[in-house]
Amino acid sequence: MTTDSETVLGLSERRCWQAVRLLQAALVALSGYAVFTANPSLFANSGVPLALTLTPALVRREFDHEMGGGLALWIATAAFLHAVGAIGLYTWFGWFDQLTHTVSATLVAGVGYAVVDALDRSGTAVEFPAEFRFVFIAVFVLAFGVIWEILEFATGGLAALIGGEPVLAQYGTTDIAFDLLFNAVGAVLVALWGTGYFDGVARIFTDGMDSTGDAS
Repeated sequence: MTTDSETVLGLSERRCWQAVRLLQAALVALSGYAVFTANPSLFANSGVPLALTLTPALVRREFDHEMGGGLALWIATAAFLHAVGAIGLYTWFGWFDQLTHTVSATLVAGVGYAVVDALDRSGTAVEFPAEFRFVFIAVFVLAFGVIWEILEFATGGLAALIGGEPVLAQYGTTDIAFDLLFNAVGAVLVALWGTGYFDGVARIFTDGMDSTGDAS
C-alpha cells in the first residue's frame, strides 16, 4: 500500500484525522436533521458532501493507497463549508460563499494537476512545461466553475417549475462573477504552492492510464 504524508496547518497526521471525524460527525448530524425536518434541499447539501468525505476510504479500498490526513482534512473542510453554507451562512455572510468557492476550487485544481501530471508521466512523446500545467489547472477549474453555475441555474429553474427550494442557490450575475473570480484564486494557490498534496492522486491516475495502455 502506498501512503501520502502531507499535513496541513502544522497539524500531525493523527490530529488531521481527528478533525476529519469531527467534521464527518457534524455532517451526519446535519443530514439527520434534514431527514427529521423533511428538507430535501438540506439533505442533498449535507448528504452529498458527507459522501465526499469518504473519498479516502474509497481510495484505500479500490487503489490500495492511504490518503494523507492533510488531504483528507482538506476534502472534509470543503464539504463542511458547503453544507453549513446551505443552512443560511451563504445568505447571512456574503464573504462565506467566496470562501467556500476558494476552498472547493483548490480541490478541483488539485485534481486538474493530478490529471496533467499523470498524462506527463504516462507518455514519453509529450512533456508538459510548467507554464502549460499552470494554464491547464486554471482552465480546468474555470470550466468546472462554469458547469457549477449552470447547475445552480438548472436547479433554480427546476424548483420554480415543481415548487420547493432549489438544491443549489443562485444569487444573480454579480454572484457568478465573484464565484468565478474566487475559483481562479483557488486555482492559482494550488498551482503555486499546493500541488504536492495531490502527488498520490496523480500516481493513481498514472497507474490507471498505464494499465489501460497495456490492456489495449
